[in-house]
This record gives sequence, C-alpha cells and structure tokens, in this order.
Amino acid sequence: MSSDDSDFYGDDDTMADLKAKVKTFDAQAWWVEYGALDTPLKLQARKTPTVDTSRWHNPYAGMEYAWQLTETIGDFLERVPPATTDQTPSNPWIWVCNPYINRKKKSEADNQMVRGGEDEAPEEEGAGLRQVLAGGMERLHFASDYINMCKRSGNQPSYVARECRKAGIDAAKDILDLANAHRVRCGKWMIFCPVFQVNEAWETVAKATVNNELGIAAKVAPRSTSDKRADRLICVYTANFSDTKDVRRVAEKLKQLGLVQPRARPLYYKPDVYTYLGIARGNPWDIKASIYDTTSMLKKA
Repeated sequence: MSSDDSDFYGDDDTMADLKAKVKTFDAQAWWVEYGALDTPLKLQARKTPTVDTSRWHNPYAGMEYAWQLTETIGDFLERVPPATTDQTPSNPWIWVCNPYINRKKKSEADNQMVRGGEDEAPEEEGAGLRQVLAGGMERLHFASDYINMCKRSGNQPSYVARECRKAGIDAAKDILDLANAHRVRCGKWMIFCPVFQVNEAWETVAKATVNNELGIAAKVAPRSTSDKRADRLICVYTANFSDTKDVRRVAEKLKQLGLVQPRARPLYYKPDVYTYLGIARGNPWDIKASIYDTTSMLKKA
C-alpha cells in the first residue's frame, strides 16, 4: 500500500479490521434492525414542520453559537462556520450537543461559577462540583507543601525528584477518584487542526455528535482577533473519563472518521476536573495534563 493510500484509508491494521467487518456484515439484517430508526439527521433532513423534538435534549438551547433542535445540522454549519465566525465575549465557542443525552442547561450548571471552566461539558445531574473543587484544591495544596519540603530537605537530587514526581502522581489519582465519586466525570478528546481544515473537521464531528455516534457534546473555537495560533481546537466530550471502554470507542470512531491519522500527532484526552482546578501543561505538581492519548489507547493488544 502506498503512503497516499495509507493516509486515505488508514494503516494496515485499520484496513484489516475494515475488511473483516465487510466480510461478516449482513446488510439485510442491519437494514431490518436500523432502517426504520429515526435519527435527528434523518428527521431534520425531511424538513417537515411536524417533527417531534420533545424527546430530545439541548443544554445549549437559545445560545446563538449552538445548534438548535429547530434547525437542521446543515443550516447550523452554514450559519456559524468556525473558520469565519468571529469569537465574541458572549460566544467564545461554537457548540453542538448529543440530543439523546439529558444534561443540565448550561446556564444552570455549577461550572458557570468557575472562572475558566464555564465552557466545559454539559454538567451531569447530581454532580458535586463544589465539593470536588474544595477537596481538589486542598489536595493540591498538600502536594505543594510536600514538594517544597522535599526540595528544602537537602537529600540527594535523585531522591527529591522521585518524591516530587510521586507526590504529583498520588495527587492526580486522588483528584480523579474524588471527581468520579462526585460525578464530575466528563472529559474531552482534543483535536487541533489548521484553519483551512477546521470547517470540514467540525462538520464531521458535529454530524457524528448529533447522530449519537461520538460523545455527549462537542465544541470548536471560532475565529479570534487576539489568538493568532494557526490551529483551532475541537473538543469531543465523553460522559465519564473512568469509562475507558467508552473513551476508547469514541477514539476509534474519530479514527474511523479520519480525525486520527497514523503518522500525525496523537490526540490527547483531558478530564474536565483538571481544567476546573487549573492543571495544565507545566503545572507545579508535574501532573500530566492529559490522562489518555490515541497512540496508547488504540494500540493493538
């Protein structure tokens, strides 16, 4: 297989998987089971005024830069294309939800009180974000105190480095356990793509999200007058960072959709609790800012 073919169809493992699926695929049985299923894309493509959207959910209802249940996904993509839609103070992101999953309205979520966390995933009912923030900050302060004590101890540099690294690892584990226990469980795969590809990539993600093929929601950065970086960020949210089966499923779907390339940089997955607590790259606890990547998660067993 040429390198051009590999870029288009996927690597050898992906090709082998697809060929095996084609060989065993029963089109007639699939059509019997799913042919009559009404999906948001199918119903809205009919453009009939009688479509019943009452059983669908949209935590972004009424938001200017979000998909609305009353419009087709095509109309939404045409209305706010990320390559040429300007970011505003009230519209820092462009949003799409999975209408099959019920979440708190964005305006009613506790994360609206967290500076820098206002635009994370739609919040789960029963989430104890305030408890997680309090406990997480306390745990990070404890880690900071221990790291500072180690650095002043006068011990061998190798010992100090090992203890400081362990302090960060232990703090990260405790924070993730706390977040999971209090249902602050969302996280996101992060896709960086150049501006000339962002409309196409976002269309792929938005349609798959609306059609219940990815996670609970997705967002993309609009055009910014202040941020001159060449790449735009697309976040694909999953419901539970500890559900590795579902996180992997979404990663596999992103690869199938052509958004994970064999020789390109991997995608990284970051839990929202890290964003809420300000755990980013280069943090003082040396905690990795992501907990998964597509290279290791999609590696063949």
